[in-house]
Amino acid sequence: MATFHQIISQNLECPICLTLYNQPKSLTCSHTFCKDCLQRISQTQSDKKTITCPICRKETPLPSGDVDKLQTNIPLSSLVDELKITRPTCTVCEMDDKSPAVCYCPDCGKYMCKSCENGHSLWKPVSNHEVVPVSEVLSGKVPLNRRRKCKKYPNDEEEFFCTGCREYVCCKCEMLRHSKAGHDVEEAAIHEEKIMENIKELKKGVKSKETTIDNYIAFIKTQRKEIKTMFRKLNEDIDKTYEEYMQLLSHRREALKSQVKQWSENFEKELEVMEEESRQAINHMNVMEEMVTNGMKVPLEKDALFAHDTLCENLKSFLGRDDADDRSPRRAVERVKKISFRRHENVNELYLGEFEGYPGDVKADVELPSKTYIECIAHAPGGKMAVGLSRGGIHLYSPDGKLQQIVMKDVNVSGIGFLSDGRSVVRDAQNNICLYTPQWEKLDVTFKTIGDRRLGDLTVDRDDNIYVGYYMLEKILVFTPQGGKPVKSMKCDGLGRRQSFFYHNTGKLILTQRSAVVSLDGKGKKEKVLKKEGMRACTAVCQDDSVIVAWVKHGEGLVSIDRYTRSLKHVHSLISDFRIQILGLVWYCLEEFESGEIAFCTPDRLYIFY
Repeated sequence: MATFHQIISQNLECPICLTLYNQPKSLTCSHTFCKDCLQRISQTQSDKKTITCPICRKETPLPSGDVDKLQTNIPLSSLVDELKITRPTCTVCEMDDKSPAVCYCPDCGKYMCKSCENGHSLWKPVSNHEVVPVSEVLSGKVPLNRRRKCKKYPNDEEEFFCTGCREYVCCKCEMLRHSKAGHDVEEAAIHEEKIMENIKELKKGVKSKETTIDNYIAFIKTQRKEIKTMFRKLNEDIDKTYEEYMQLLSHRREALKSQVKQWSENFEKELEVMEEESRQAINHMNVMEEMVTNGMKVPLEKDALFAHDTLCENLKSFLGRDDADDRSPRRAVERVKKISFRRHENVNELYLGEFEGYPGDVKADVELPSKTYIECIAHAPGGKMAVGLSRGGIHLYSPDGKLQQIVMKDVNVSGIGFLSDGRSVVRDAQNNICLYTPQWEKLDVTFKTIGDRRLGDLTVDRDDNIYVGYYMLEKILVFTPQGGKPVKSMKCDGLGRRQSFFYHNTGKLILTQRSAVVSLDGKGKKEKVLKKEGMRACTAVCQDDSVIVAWVKHGEGLVSIDRYTRSLKHVHSLISDFRIQILGLVWYCLEEFESGEIAFCTPDRLYIFY
């Protein structure tokens, strides 16, 4: 027969964890569960504002989504606390005065005193039962025997289960109350076995679902890794771009400082010459004074007197000269005062700034050999400028205008460019394109060009692609240094017989159409056009990716050179109305030395500006 303690304990067990209630919380449907059990249920629900009762499936509002704020079942909590401190008595002893229980057998469902525990362990049929201390039962760690005693017939166990009523019944109740139609009764063990099978299936489903989710998590990890790789690549691209920009800025800084150094040296030399001429004048005057003074030593007569008279006249003439004109050194100072450095305000352009006020003095004015004309120019390795001549090969000049070398004398050069490894690409008047070593030895590389000999120009970009123009066909072919057929063909509306410069950073071509500067995208489509009324244009792209344009008033023989950004926005005027010698031919070339000087060519002359 079940003890009162057992009956009370079994009714104080949570329907979810099957142990004594721990912090029981009541739902609005009056069902009660442990707080931790409700917390776990809440975690599995998508809606955190309510919680669904696992018994009647009614929803209970969840204040602030917190289970701890649900109503505590205080009476039930008090009963549990009372039960935990009330020690059960032995249910095996047949004496009226029951001894306190010290252990519990879950298999027998019996509390036992120390004496009964000893007898229980010696009885073979139950010797394999595992006995636990009463303290573990009172704490709720060990549930009581699930096989309950019938409330109506306390001596009978509930060995059957009515599926319609959803309750365990004893044999007598099954025959008297649950044998009617509509009642489906089965043995409790069979019912529990079905529950176990269902649990096994659910666990199997959990395992399968867990595997699926694990695979999904693994997939997410691979995607996270790929995303991290892509973001790392973005950071690497940012760092690479930063380094490239820093190199460009560093190069620009060095170019500007080099310009300042050159100007300083030039003005220093100019003033040194003035100072030296003045010192020589003093020496000359002192020598003449000494020679005249010698006439005081002895009386002069005849030839000596004539010589003395001549020396005196020369000295008087020297003393009669105008004093040294201080306007020349003052003019030098005034020229330097005009120079200022203007910081570039457009942060999107990679220029530190520009000099303002310097008039752009010419550094060299070189006359080319007669009976030949300049056809093209390109800055060559070693800081030189290669000048291609229509009859006379290629002349290599230093930044100060001195001829360093003449190569390919028998070639009528039409275009020239240089690869990054120092090799040169040369196009002749017959539209033959050849590749040469840095020592100007011809290489066995063939380029399959178009037969049309009405040529445009040739240029090489920073990736060593070779651009060849055909102005009558309005087409540009692109070759690689390996030769063979062109890898690309670009249709260019209005392509003129002038130099086209590849724009490395943006993939644009900057070319000249007589009086206009045209920016083309990578497909040959016009993006921007610069024009000045009544002026011829000549263009070059500099090492810092800025663009310089020479505007020529051909009839007046005046040239001005302006600097533009890579998007063809005006930055600064470098040279204004410099007078050049003109021929009948309207033919000009422009290029920048590696050291920053600007080379400007007419058909027969090479001008180099600081």
